[in-house]
Amino acid sequence: MDTVIEQQRSAHEEIERLEQAIISQYLLPKKTHKEKLTFEHRVNDYLDRIANTSAKLCDLYTDRDGTRAKQIQALSAPNEFSEFYERLKSIKDHHRRYPNQHFEPMEVEFLREAEKGTEDDDLDRLFSGEESNGRFLDLNNIFEAYINLKGVSKMGYLAFLSRFDDFADIYPKHIKKSAEYKSYLTLLYQYLESFFSRAKPLYNLPDLRERTRKQFDQQWSEGKVPGWEKKLGEDDVDMNGEAMFCLACEKQFSNQAVFENHLKGKKHVKAQAALASKQGADVGSVVEKREKARMEKEEKEKQVAWFETLISKYAEVLGQEREDTKANVERKQALTDRERALEQEQQENIEDTNELGSDSDDDDDKIYNPLKLPLGWDGKPIPYWLYKLHGLGVEYPCEICGNYVYMGRKAFDKHFQEWRHAQGMRALAIPNTRQFHEITLIEDAYALWEKIKATTKSEETKADQIEEYEDERGNVFSKKTYDDLKRQGIL
Repeated sequence: MDTVIEQQRSAHEEIERLEQAIISQYLLPKKTHKEKLTFEHRVNDYLDRIANTSAKLCDLYTDRDGTRAKQIQALSAPNEFSEFYERLKSIKDHHRRYPNQHFEPMEVEFLREAEKGTEDDDLDRLFSGEESNGRFLDLNNIFEAYINLKGVSKMGYLAFLSRFDDFADIYPKHIKKSAEYKSYLTLLYQYLESFFSRAKPLYNLPDLRERTRKQFDQQWSEGKVPGWEKKLGEDDVDMNGEAMFCLACEKQFSNQAVFENHLKGKKHVKAQAALASKQGADVGSVVEKREKARMEKEEKEKQVAWFETLISKYAEVLGQEREDTKANVERKQALTDRERALEQEQQENIEDTNELGSDSDDDDDKIYNPLKLPLGWDGKPIPYWLYKLHGLGVEYPCEICGNYVYMGRKAFDKHFQEWRHAQGMRALAIPNTRQFHEITLIEDAYALWEKIKATTKSEETKADQIEEYEDERGNVFSKKTYDDLKRQGIL
């Protein structure tokens, strides 16, 4: 068994090697989002190990049972040489009894970690496909729980992403006392905390909670918590100025109409008579129960308000991920099923390329591409004749798509039915029909749309003029003339 001094030395060595491993991680190149996230997770694991080892080291230095002091005293006594040789003998005896015992030095572990680089297969298991390795939020389950809440305003998923933390407006006050609402808040709170631990492992979440708690306690005491201003300092007072608590039935009410109906009930009348017969003997205990019920109710409201405040703070910190999620959802809604399948296939190919990137870096550096030709399926430039055949050197800009440039006639013709052009036409309030094919300028699109509307209107007018009516004498009139004459009583 190792001595306390040896355990301390080993702990110090582990801490120093962990610190050096963190420095090595900072020096590694991190180009992609996945590599950066892998770096944060590894550094977070190292920091956790440093904290745990430091706690053990602190206990060893505390020396509650005095073992460390005894061992130091034995080494510094006049017979220190005999103590030294006795320990040396025990070490030799141990190795003699276990000659083939395997021992791995601590430095081997960190050398193995350094050889891994930035590859981490376990990272993909932490996120769902919608989260895309921590780039986006996946609130679909939370949205379903919101839709199932009674009394909330119904909205789409995209609107929910923008307003899920607007607790003062979209969540009515009467549903905040229900158990379903508290379960919904708990689900949302747990997901955001889980997302922080997976997508931002180095973020100081305890410090954020502590600062938010201080701010919340101050606002709660002042009655300035958003959405709970009118609740603070009130005691559910009715129109007569008395609290909605029945002394006879020992029951607290939160609704004025329910409280008034309760006062008219037979059960309450009997309880009131029984209370009057006691001549106020138990009135004090009833008042205490009433005060206890009020305190419990206020504590429950404070807990719900705390969850809302903390979720709002989390959503504020995750503002960039939230905006990226909204943009991604809006983009996917404009895609067709075929485009979604192609996008997924392209993403898988990119991931496969990243996995093989370390092996193919040398080959990529040797590729000779002075004409800047597009790369084919094999990662090499396509032939020049194929480049000229498809006209990939010709640029086709489209102002409706935000001045996006399409290379080649095929890509240009195809883009009129893609999401970018459809979204641009939707922003101009113009239908993306076949008549607007080849229209790339906003001014031309507006001019053609005005012409189409004028033509449609003139065709409707012509239809009114073509329709004819005949009176009793055989005179033929247009519909408009016939209606005017008939209205005047001439016909």
